[in-house]
Amino acid sequence: MSKVYLKRGREDSLLRFHPWVFSGAIAQTVGHPAEGDLVGVFASDGSLLGCGHYQIGSIAVRMLGFGCETLGDGFWTESIDAALRVREAAGLVDNPSTNCFRLVHGEGDGLPGLIIDWYDGVCVMQAHSVGMFRAKKQICEALLKVFGDRLKAVYDKSSGTAPFKAGLELVDGYLYRCEGFNDDEQVVLENGNRFIVNWTEGQKTGFFLDQRDNRAAVGRYAAGRRVLNLFCYTGGFSVYALAAGAESVDSVDSSAKAMSLVDRNVELAGAADRHHSYCCDAIDFLKEAPEDKYDLIIVDPPAFAKHRGALDNALRAYRRLNAAAISKVAPGGLVFTFSCSQAVDKEAFALAVFSAAAQTGRRVRILDRMNQPADHSVSIYHPEGEYLKGLLLYVE
Repeated sequence: MSKVYLKRGREDSLLRFHPWVFSGAIAQTVGHPAEGDLVGVFASDGSLLGCGHYQIGSIAVRMLGFGCETLGDGFWTESIDAALRVREAAGLVDNPSTNCFRLVHGEGDGLPGLIIDWYDGVCVMQAHSVGMFRAKKQICEALLKVFGDRLKAVYDKSSGTAPFKAGLELVDGYLYRCEGFNDDEQVVLENGNRFIVNWTEGQKTGFFLDQRDNRAAVGRYAAGRRVLNLFCYTGGFSVYALAAGAESVDSVDSSAKAMSLVDRNVELAGAADRHHSYCCDAIDFLKEAPEDKYDLIIVDPPAFAKHRGALDNALRAYRRLNAAAISKVAPGGLVFTFSCSQAVDKEAFALAVFSAAAQTGRRVRILDRMNQPADHSVSIYHPEGEYLKGLLLYVE
């Protein structure tokens, strides 16, 4: 097994259990590790720090264990079982009103580079590193050990997340299916609301589970309101608003495939008479919308900044978008606005929204601050894992 030795003084972050080793911190690599190999990591004095997956790039090692040079035989099973216990503590396992949740959230669960979402017995995994992609068979075996007969299928959806330059055969497909299970979608429950999840054709793993608590918050405010859901994807916020008694809901997204699922989800909710779908650019729709038509607007765009280099452009986009929403919402209306860009921290996002509000000249109050739910856990040693942030605004 290859070994990585750090420069003097660069071991401090690992001693505090931060899961990344940056390439600039490495003094010497002994051996010739291939991308995805397990390597031992040592301080400059030769003391063992831990082990992790080696990769090409600014993050050179993603740590899987501390104080050990290799992983034990039961590593994958023990790690997934530990992640499941966290979801049990959060009240998400065997919950009669919610049967979908994030099972593994990368660094938050000590498994950097791995995402697994649970959809009522179907696990959809995404590898964000070569090491995790190469370990997918072991991960599938561990899922079978942890869940047993409760596991219907394991679907690998890493083609859009694993490093494409690594020479991997990135073809999505099933790693496991129990006898008789042939579906590529199914209906799941979230806080009692029903949604169709298609993991083969949908974005990410099929559903944006990270907005579960924030969708419930929209439901608490939606009764009697005229709602506009921008960047609606498959209509999660729309269904919650309709179920809570919204007067009307307009859903907008540029994806025809997503809008088809929105209509199906609204039909499931039995609320098609109060809903309209618009397959078009959300920003253009908002610009053309009449003032005061909506008294609750949801602004949940895709990540405008996927890396630090795009930060300035992203903040300008957040300012423009939020200024438009604040200017259009009816007096006494609410704006739920979000950013899922990890490169945009809470302070920068709040400042962008503040600037947008000031631009409109309207009086705006912050009623609530929102973030990601418990199953998208953040390791206290890796604060970078806190990516989702949101504000609930009251606009006079």
